[in-house]
Amino acid sequence: MLTVPEAARRAGRNPETIRRWIRTGRLRARKVGTQHVVEEEDLDALLDATSELLPVPDAWRRSPSGGPLPNVVAAVRRSRRER
Repeated sequence: MLTVPEAARRAGRNPETIRRWIRTGRLRARKVGTQHVVEEEDLDALLDATSELLPVPDAWRRSPSGGPLPNVVAAVRRSRRER
């Protein structure tokens, strides 16, 4: 379980953003005492679902050899979860 500040650090967001996600129901949390706690799996699922990749031109979707380009953002997020 993560507290709001821990979840914010892990997501690379401001703690108020995490609180807003909780208030709007976008992120599940429960209250322990006076603090909200978030399950790591719920945070990871939300971050994976809300990828911040911007659309790119079709010419940029393939490497010079013709193969698809890797999703670097997803790879970095996976590597951070494995730590």
